Amino acid sequence: MGKKRQKLILLLAVKAGEIMMKAGAEIYRVEDTITRICKACGIESVDVFAMPTGIFVTLDNGDEEDSTHTYVRRINSSETDLNKISRVNDFSRTFTTTDMTVEEGMEVLDEIEKERKYPVGVRVACASLAAGSFSVLFGGNAIDFCLAFIIGAFCYAMSRALSHLDINFFIRGLCCCAAAAFFALIAAASIGSADYDMIIAGCIMLFVPGVAITNSIRDFLSGDMVSGLGRMAEAFLTAVSLAVGAGIVLKFWDVFGGIVL
Repeated sequence: MGKKRQKLILLLAVKAGEIMMKAGAEIYRVEDTITRICKACGIESVDVFAMPTGIFVTLDNGDEEDSTHTYVRRINSSETDLNKISRVNDFSRTFTTTDMTVEEGMEVLDEIEKERKYPVGVRVACASLAAGSFSVLFGGNAIDFCLAFIIGAFCYAMSRALSHLDINFFIRGLCCCAAAAFFALIAAASIGSADYDMIIAGCIMLFVPGVAITNSIRDFLSGDMVSGLGRMAEAFLTAVSLAVGAGIVLKFWDVFGGIVL
């Protein structure tokens, strides 16, 4: 196998893994996808080591004339996008069971990577509905649902805006939950039947790192201890940021003579 083709295969496999990692896929799924793509192209020896912050791949075809190729790809950011994970999974199955070429595979991955997400309006509307629904689930009334719906929309839009400014996840969570607590207290002070606890709880649920916690446990069960610890630490820090943001506002509101907590 020529060096050029081996390099193309390596780039294809790493690109598939990168898309999955940035979309929030589990470590074992990323490593398995890269390995399957390489072996489908006739690569005999494939060593993959993936972490939430990087992918390391080494290929060796086993021939004396072939050289070993090693590639490192840094993962700078990630978010949950189950649609991309599903599409790369489908691509992997198609690539390994058909005669799709490496060049065609790269075109498919480019299309998946550039795929637009749901419109911002739709995402904000869904976040609003989720916040309102969680407030009712925790015991809120119709007023709490409406207020959580509105405040949740604002907080989610604020989170997206801070994300575009490259603000880190800790500060984003802190600011959004602080805003949610502040507006919930204002609403409860203005509307007697509103319960700020239910409103805050509903809005905070938008930012709870449920997927990160689940993936960290799955990584632990798969034996990927480093990745499991990394994701668990990220989830813990995110949870701390949510609590700190809401807690600071509640404390200041109480200190400066707001609602008696």
